[in-house]
Amino acid sequence: MHLLSLLLPLALAAVGWAVAGPDAITGNITSVASPTMCKDNSGKWWIFSGGVGIEIRTSTNRTAWNFVGKVWPKGAPWTDKYTGTSNGHIWAPDCTYMNGKFYLYYAASTSGSRKSAIFLATSTTGDPGSWTDHGLITSTTCADNYNAIDPNLFIENGNWWLSLGSFWSGIKLMRLDPSTGKPTNSSLISLAKRTADKGAMEASVVYKFGSFYYLFTSWDHCCRGTSSTYNIRVGRASSVTGPYVDKNGTALTSGGGTLVLGTHDNIVGPGGQDLMTDKDGPILVYNYYTSSGTFLGINKLNFSSGWPVVV
Repeated sequence: MHLLSLLLPLALAAVGWAVAGPDAITGNITSVASPTMCKDNSGKWWIFSGGVGIEIRTSTNRTAWNFVGKVWPKGAPWTDKYTGTSNGHIWAPDCTYMNGKFYLYYAASTSGSRKSAIFLATSTTGDPGSWTDHGLITSTTCADNYNAIDPNLFIENGNWWLSLGSFWSGIKLMRLDPSTGKPTNSSLISLAKRTADKGAMEASVVYKFGSFYYLFTSWDHCCRGTSSTYNIRVGRASSVTGPYVDKNGTALTSGGGTLVLGTHDNIVGPGGQDLMTDKDGPILVYNYYTSSGTFLGINKLNFSSGWPVVV
């Protein structure tokens, strides 16, 4: 196991951090990668997660989850160029539900590659096979110094923003045209970057609570079972474009990031997170690992201190 996985529980105990386990959820919650959650106007919760075709799970109470199929049950051949195989794994979907429609950004790539792309699909029902793909949003090649994966849509006052990025030069932000869901221009804003651990940072989420904008990221490494070292970090800013700083005042563009959730007890490598606002407040959804496999995690977040705390 990576040294970080061994030290995080000790460090958290030393500072008196109350570590919360995932909420008690049931049903089909295994083999869930990079989950995103949204809620439709009937009150049904939806989770979309990475995999072949993008997996779909639903719940009527946010506790019991059912697997209902895939966004692309017949495959998504337009992604083959980036996955390097026919009907390959699609990564890190991001769901937004508004005005009676689901908007789903998702990525296609291969591990360690910057030959990557982000796409957008929409549906009025969310059901398997009901989705319309709207084509390429943005892409990168080995000539770029960032990686076009892990999209996250943030909307405020009619303005659309997409955060993205993984390793390399970190997390970027681009402005989108609300009428198309595609970039207005080629400009990028740098939100966060690490030099430690080969720049291991990804899975960005921009979330506003009160007067602050919070940037959540996953640090270190996923997808290694109980050897995974993923952990969720955060910084905040007074503007969606930054600059973001952590609780100690360190800029996220200089490697800053306050720990939100790390390895503890039998929960290993939580990350690949998303956030949504529900009737009972901010909700954190993520994946984690145990000796039995990969699981879906859901927790409430408390921002009363000005910084998110898992409850």
